[in-house]
Amino acid sequence: MITQTIFRKIALALPEAKEQDFRGRPSFRVGGKMFATLHVDESRAVVKLSLADQSDLVRSDPRKYSLMPFSYMGFTNVHLRHVNAGEVRELVDRAWRGVAPKRVVASYDKASK
Repeated sequence: MITQTIFRKIALALPEAKEQDFRGRPSFRVGGKMFATLHVDESRAVVKLSLADQSDLVRSDPRKYSLMPFSYMGFTNVHLRHVNAGEVRELVDRAWRGVAPKRVVASYDKASK
């Protein structure tokens, strides 16, 4: 199980990530584009993934991952009670990379080596 506090820390640890309200919920953005949201009252997060990644995850473990009304755009539910910090780090990193400006990703990758 992962807490919302840990999810928030993971999301905000990425370069240029910012938290912003989205319809009364915390959202996480880079370059003005959303890569994740938290649904505090439901103990779930939503991450924006490629449709292929989304399909693989939902098929692999529907207890952890599920679809939502905006899934056609890659947004995927992550049920926080059933995932660990490592899984969340990987998912949030993928979501961030999918929307972050290329120069930001390149700089992050260079600094991480």
